[in-house]
Amino acid sequence: MWTRRAWHRLVLMVSAGLVLASCAARPSMEDTPPVVFVHGNGDTAALWMTTLWRFESSGWPRDRLHAIDAAYPLSRDDDTKPQPGRSSTAESMALLKAEVEKVLKATGASRVVLVGNSRGGNAIRNYVQNGGGERVVSHVILGGTPNHGVWAIKDFREGNEFSGTGPFLTALNAPKNAAGDEVTGPVKWMTLRSDNNDKYAQPDGLWIGAKGKPTNVTYEGPALKGATNIVLPRVDHRETAFSQAAFNAMYGFITGRSPRAPGVEPEAQVVLNGRVTGLGVDSLDPKSGNVANNLPVPGAQLLIYATDAATGMRQGSAVHTRTVGADGVWGPFNAQPLTSYEFVVAAPGYATTHIYRSAFPRSTAVLNLRAERIADADKDAGAIVSFSRPRGYFDPARDQMRFDGQTSLPGVLPGAGVANSKIKLQDVPERPFVASFNGETIAARAWPAGQGHQTVIELHY
Repeated sequence: MWTRRAWHRLVLMVSAGLVLASCAARPSMEDTPPVVFVHGNGDTAALWMTTLWRFESSGWPRDRLHAIDAAYPLSRDDDTKPQPGRSSTAESMALLKAEVEKVLKATGASRVVLVGNSRGGNAIRNYVQNGGGERVVSHVILGGTPNHGVWAIKDFREGNEFSGTGPFLTALNAPKNAAGDEVTGPVKWMTLRSDNNDKYAQPDGLWIGAKGKPTNVTYEGPALKGATNIVLPRVDHRETAFSQAAFNAMYGFITGRSPRAPGVEPEAQVVLNGRVTGLGVDSLDPKSGNVANNLPVPGAQLLIYATDAATGMRQGSAVHTRTVGADGVWGPFNAQPLTSYEFVVAAPGYATTHIYRSAFPRSTAVLNLRAERIADADKDAGAIVSFSRPRGYFDPARDQMRFDGQTSLPGVLPGAGVANSKIKLQDVPERPFVASFNGETIAARAWPAGQGHQTVIELHY
């Protein structure tokens, strides 16, 4: 963690460096080609925020880094059957193709690098093999993509795109040459996988609701014959793409050298932006109302408050307010580099969601804020406080973590398979709720659930 004095010193150095940088030559397209990032199942472009920071810190121009949002990021139960609020493999490929064409036109580049996490890798593979991507893609990096399925069980849900014996993955994995390669040339391919800690590359069906039953998938499921296959010890499913170790491997694969910066370097000026998004309706359970999408929530109101890093208390009145329009964009907001913030999202049909975040070291345009709903089981609560790690999971055997004084996080099971923990309270305590994870600490406050409020503590890392 940065001390205040160290941060100030580094910011001064960065400010001085901006003058020199303005005189330096812009990195060539060959050295720093455009990179398009594709998120996973149910996810959002916001998950790439720290990865973008790392690329920028090692010299990548910001306008050559593009994280895309799928409007309906969840896969269908059966890829061949329309399902409201979900997308098919063909739709995912079409979106990626359109976005790549936009990036090529905007940058003037002839080729791009594609980086995907989990389901995002399915879209990338489909595009390169079947959508003409082999002509405009130089490198592909797949983090945690279940290339041989989450399960590979004959006659079991084979219409799902995650079935290793289903038609989608069977076609993608068909040999491409006499050597039996599963990847399409002349693109250069790399896969990143965990040694044994990826919840979707497990021989046992625990994480797909079938504990004790074989999946017929091994820890090596994400690897592809013909690719450079890298094992990252102890990382979880999301960390195969969003961790520092994953970035180091990505950078080296694209450039042939180590990253210039060992982590995220602070900026002197921080500008934040993103969209307010919401939740759709599960077509199989219309009452749940908890299916993630990346559609904007027009008319949502956002207020941002500076907070005391130790207590979560607001430091004065709101420093930014916005009623979002049809595009859902809530910024830009000029943030203070050393300041923690509370983002308050209010929209009809949603709870008033209080999102607490630690200080932002760099600017971002993908700080998407999701309006939440209070679950039926929690509507009798006095207050609800959730602890969220979007770019990874909580692993009791690996991580140092604490939530409101508890070292055993509520709802977190052994293994790296849960990214959220929740405390349900009978009243609304007037005290800080402090959550920490491997050195990142955030303080928040509780709000009355009976009046439609809930608290989310969200980690950067």
